[in-house]
Amino acid sequence: MRRKRNFFGVEWVMFRGSTQLSMVAKGRLTVPAKHRDALTSGGAGEVVLTAHPHRCLILYPKEAWTPIEAKLTSLSSFNPQISAIQRMIVGQADVLSLDGAGRLLVSAVLRKFAKLDKEVMLVGQGSHFELWDVMAWDQQLEKLMGTEQLVVPQELEGFSL
Repeated sequence: MRRKRNFFGVEWVMFRGSTQLSMVAKGRLTVPAKHRDALTSGGAGEVVLTAHPHRCLILYPKEAWTPIEAKLTSLSSFNPQISAIQRMIVGQADVLSLDGAGRLLVSAVLRKFAKLDKEVMLVGQGSHFELWDVMAWDQQLEKLMGTEQLVVPQELEGFSL
C-alpha cells in the first residue's frame, strides 16, 4: 500500500475507489477486506466516523483523525460559524472498532444525518473515505455530469489528467 504524509505530518495510506456496500440490521457495515488493515493500523484497531457538511459521513483511521480534531478544537468557539462546524464534525465523531468480521456499527444519529439506508457507497478520498447513501451519491454524480461545462476552481487551473 502506498503511504504518504498529510498536512499534519501524519503518515497515511491512499484510499481510492468506490464500492457499493449493503448495510445490515442496526447499521452494521462490512468494510472491504482490502481496506481493513490500512484503516486500523496505528490506531489500535480504531477508526473515526463523523458527519460532513455535504451530508455524507467521513471515515478516518484514528491516527489520521487525531490532528484534524486537534486543529478543529483549537479554533475559537466564539465564532458562530466555527462552533457550528465543530458541533457537526467533532460533536458527532464516533470512535469505532471493526469487529472480527470487519464490520463497524454506524450509529442511528449518523445514519439519520447522512440519510443512510440499506445501500451505501464507500468512496475513497485519499486520506479517508466518504460514506454516501447510494441515491445521494448518484445525485452528486448526475449534478456534476449534468452541467454542460464544468466550472473549474482556480486551484485546478492548469491541472491536467
